[in-house]
Formats: sequence, structure tokens, C-alpha cells
Amino acid sequence: MHRVPSRLASGLLAGLFVTLSFPGYDVWPLALVGVGVLALATVGTSRRLGALIGMVAGWAYFLPTLSWAGTDFLGPVPWLGLATLEAGYVALAGALLAHLQRAAVRPLWVALVWVGQEALRARTPYGGFPWARLAFSQSESPVSRYAALGGAPLVTFLVALAGGLLAVAVHTAYRKRVLLWGPAGAVGGALALTLLGYAVPLPTDGPPARVLAVQGNVPRLGLDFNAERRLVLDNHAHETLMGVARARAAGGAPLDLVVWPENASDIDPVRNTDAGEVIQTAVEAAGVPIVVGGLLEEPAPWVSNVSLVYRPGVGLTDTYVKQHPVPFAEYIPHREFYRLLSPSVDLLRTGMASGPGPVLFRTPAARAGEIVSGPSICFEVAYDDLVRSNVELGANLLLVQTNNATFGLSHESEQQLAISRLRAIEHGRSVVHISTVGVSGLIAPDGTLLRRSALFTAAGLDADLPVRSEQTLATRLGPWPEYLACAALLGAVIVGQGARRRKESPTL
Repeated sequence: MHRVPSRLASGLLAGLFVTLSFPGYDVWPLALVGVGVLALATVGTSRRLGALIGMVAGWAYFLPTLSWAGTDFLGPVPWLGLATLEAGYVALAGALLAHLQRAAVRPLWVALVWVGQEALRARTPYGGFPWARLAFSQSESPVSRYAALGGAPLVTFLVALAGGLLAVAVHTAYRKRVLLWGPAGAVGGALALTLLGYAVPLPTDGPPARVLAVQGNVPRLGLDFNAERRLVLDNHAHETLMGVARARAAGGAPLDLVVWPENASDIDPVRNTDAGEVIQTAVEAAGVPIVVGGLLEEPAPWVSNVSLVYRPGVGLTDTYVKQHPVPFAEYIPHREFYRLLSPSVDLLRTGMASGPGPVLFRTPAARAGEIVSGPSICFEVAYDDLVRSNVELGANLLLVQTNNATFGLSHESEQQLAISRLRAIEHGRSVVHISTVGVSGLIAPDGTLLRRSALFTAAGLDADLPVRSEQTLATRLGPWPEYLACAALLGAVIVGQGARRRKESPTL
């Protein structure tokens, strides 16, 4: 028992190391170190203690990383509840690591456990919350390039595998055990896995489309950011006119598409003629389609978080409804039950309806022929299947429309931009990542940031973005790498449980 405090302290360090790998701190190699420390802390211990170590690591991981959920505008309850829920999956990982690592670090099992727990928390409960996966800490790392081969699950697997190899090096050196490769070989293997990412080709060729992304800004931070909804709409219309004028004054290719963020028009432009006229006036001035993030007061009694396409001389032509509204933020599941825990659930009076499925926007482009845009709204970018379905249907450009005003000056916006960068690599697509308040960015198919904005400023970002139709291996494989990893983990757990029972059973 005298070793329990040191193991729990190791779990704390593991979680803090992983936290420091994410945007805002940007020390991406510490993700490997954090995984390695947790692997070491769980070797040779019980599953119960492994779960406790994992829980401590999970709290140290998610409390800082998700601190944006506890800004002054939201209060601590959503933050603490969400962080504790997510930490529970790391606790499960700790128990599994203890089960699979009875005497030594097993890097392959370490990697499979991380993929498995991320797959589970990306789907449960209420559709899951895949934010802050290991893969999403690696947008500046060569490991991110593996996303083109197997998506975010492969990146997580390789980060965790490299971390497991570092743990092997420490464990064998401490135990003075001699393996075929030795500590130096294990460290070399981790470095090789990381650096070989540079060898993954990331094509960026494709006909260019000129895109203007408009960040209009809001009057104030916090939950009442849209109290002056008309001012927010006017901000985006005004910044569009300014951006169009700058683009024309600079010469070069004409604009093909303008993109506004989520909540750019929280006045329903279909039912409010005045709001619709503001948007259409901006469209006519730009001379190209504008994709507008807005709210529609339908289907009653719900509202819909939507992307709307307005065209010159035509008006509204296409609508995408957000498929995955955020539970407890955009709707309240099982309201009657959760009202018993907190009356605050009734602060959200009107819930958001779920959209029926993906929708592509087809708009003409002078040099690219046609832009086929696949929209995602806010947190949808974190869900593998939602983004992939757009590309499978034929999207040659990805749109991520978001609103980060609620999260103040936290790291949330940088974390989300990093996810969009990984999606660009994963599917070989340019990404227009546009926020109401920032941080916004125009991203090339290899994840390079071509343009970016600052927080809480008005900005217009324009650039030539390659539009591509070729699918990456990751897109073609779809979810199968993750499925296979989960199946392998399940097999390892079953085999390990059988071996444990045989060892514990008395011999005759």
C-alpha cells in the first residue's frame, strides 16, 4: 500500500502531461509522455487500483482541457460534470491497462486501450463527446499526417503506441531487464513512429476556388452574446462588404463563395423579411453565393440550427440542419429526470431539432467549375462519421461554421481549429473554419493554416483553396480501423481474463 500514493501521483502527472499537449499549451510530444506515465503507473496492480489511477489521470486531463465549459458565463457545474464523465472513460482505461499489464508494459495493448476508450466516449452517452482525443492534440506534429491513412483513430493509436514504447524503455531500465531491443531501441521505436509521419504524402493539388470567410464579431462575451441579434447580423453583412471591396481592390481572381459562421443570423431570415433583405443585399453586393449560419423557428415547438445558401438574384436555395445538437446545451434529454437534479435545465426553454442527414451545397466556381461544400456546424467537426459522410457523398470543400462567444477567452476555439486541421489531412480537403468571434482559419488539404484570425475581432479571410475530389485511404477505409482495434482489444481482454482464471484456479 505504501506504493499507492506514488501511483496516484503518477496518474496525476500523466493527465497533466496530456493536457499540456493540446492547443493553448501546444507541447504535443507530452501526449506520448502522458500515455507512457499512465502505462507505467498501472503495471502490476489490481484493476480496482488501475481504475482509481485512471480516474485521477482523467481529472487531471479533462478538468484543465475542458475548463472552457466552466467560464464565468456558464458556471462550474457543466464543467465539473462533463470533466468527471469524461474522466470515467480514462478510469476504465486504467482498469484495462492493469488487467492487460500484469508484469510488464505492453505497448500494443496500451495503444488499443486508448483507441477503445475514445471510441466508447465518442458514442456514449447521448451520442458521445469525442472532444480532446489524443489525435486532436497533434495538429502540429508529424504524427498528424497518419490521419490520411487511418483517420483520427490511427493517430491516437500511434501516439499511444509511441508512449507505450517510452514506458517500456523506462520500465526495462528500472528493472534492469534485458530485451531484444533494450531501452534505447524502445526509445528509437517511438521516435521512428513519430518521425515517419513526414513520409506520408499529403497531396494539395486541385483547381483553386476563391473563398471569403467572414468573422463579424459580437457585441459582448457570454451567454447573452446574441442579445443584440440584429447587430450581429449587421456586423457580418458589413464585414462582407468590406471583405469584398478589399478582394476587388487587391485584384487577382474573383470570389467564388462567401461563408458566414454559426449564429450569424439568429433572427429567422425566412420568417423575418428585414433579416432576409440584409442577407440578400450582401449577396448581391458580393455577386456570389453566401453560406449563412442561422436559426429557423421550426419545426414547432423546436428551433433548427442551420446553414443556409443564398444566391444572387435567387435568394435562399439550400438548407442544412445540424444533425447532432449538443445535449444539455442545445436540448435537454430526459428533462423531467434532470430537473430533479437541477432546476437550471429549464433555463433552456426551446430545444434544437436534429437534422435528417448530410446535405451538400453545389455552387459554381470560375476556375474550379463547381464547389461541392460539405457543412458541419460547431461540435459536429469532432465526430468522425459526420465529417466523413460529407466527403463520401462528394464534397470537395469542407465548411465548419461555429460560434465560440460563449467560451470567452479560453482555449476552446484553438482546440476546435486544431480538429479542423486534422480533418483536412484525414480527407485531403480544404477546410473553411469560420467562427462568429474567432479563432477562424482557412486550411489547406495538408492541414496548413493559410489564413487565421484573432479572437473577438471582426475579420474577413480570403484565399485560393484547392478543391479536390480524390479520396484518401482514411476516407475509403471509413470506421474499419477503429472497429478492428476495438475487436482486438476485446479479444485481448477475454484472453487475459481466461489466463487470470486459470492461474488463480487450484491445481488437482
